[in-house]
Amino acid sequence: MFENWRGVAVLDFAAGHTREDGDTCGGGVVRLPIAELLTMRSPRSAGEDPEHVRRLADSLAELPPIVVHRDTLRVVDGRHRLRAAILRGQDDIAARLFDGDEIEAFLFSVRANTTHGLPLSTADRKTAAARIVTARPQWSDRLVASVVGLAPATVAEVRRRQSGPQPVARIGRDGRIRPVDAAARRRAARELMVAQPQLSLRQVAHRAGISPETARAVRASLATPEPRPDSDTAALMRALRSDPSLRFSESGRMLLRLLDAGAMSHERWAAIGQSVPPHCRDAIARAAMEASRGWRRFAERLAQES
Repeated sequence: MFENWRGVAVLDFAAGHTREDGDTCGGGVVRLPIAELLTMRSPRSAGEDPEHVRRLADSLAELPPIVVHRDTLRVVDGRHRLRAAILRGQDDIAARLFDGDEIEAFLFSVRANTTHGLPLSTADRKTAAARIVTARPQWSDRLVASVVGLAPATVAEVRRRQSGPQPVARIGRDGRIRPVDAAARRRAARELMVAQPQLSLRQVAHRAGISPETARAVRASLATPEPRPDSDTAALMRALRSDPSLRFSESGRMLLRLLDAGAMSHERWAAIGQSVPPHCRDAIARAAMEASRGWRRFAERLAQES
């Protein structure tokens, strides 16, 4: 009676379950031999609840189908129901089949345990959030929060404890990609307006992940000429360029070139930003942030030694 179960068509399952490439849990129910099933890593640190298993086993109701990974026969969701079926003396159990890799199966398991059945503890949800932000760093705090059942602020705190580089943009619950901070969104809008002036405010707002009102303010700021450098600063730069100790030493000339590069206009920076290949932007953004931190440390050291 189990020969044809692998051929069952896969249909949508848990409504609202968010994945980058769509749901892959079948709506078709099959009967699987319990002896062939394996258990996978559970988001529940305390393991199974014997009392909950007993209540399910003693119930006269038909147990809802469990979810099983198609390729490995590991139970993705429904370990308590599986134990209850064993207590009932069943040889097989109703199941739906899941297609996906290990992290996708874990995501499904967490989502399922936060929307029905025995809920996860807060500690388990935080542990699940930590695993998700490591495996899916491009997911926004709100998207992760919707899966694990925590507040976005709690997910943000979990993320701050994680090591490793973070992307400069993240995928939201609506599937749109947005820069991580508001200032970056305004910069993205400004760069779009400079590179593609024919875009409407709504088009810019949609692409940059800002409101039309913010896009209007950004456009207004573009219409206002950038203030010229302060005369004291300009005079200081002229004095530095004419200083022989800087002009006639290799390190001095390099320092003057670096200072000149930092004095570029915003439009010039925007044009350079548009020329950066998409696959290099994350790495260059991180390198630029590190360079800015280096300048700050350099300035603070000079100020302390003066």
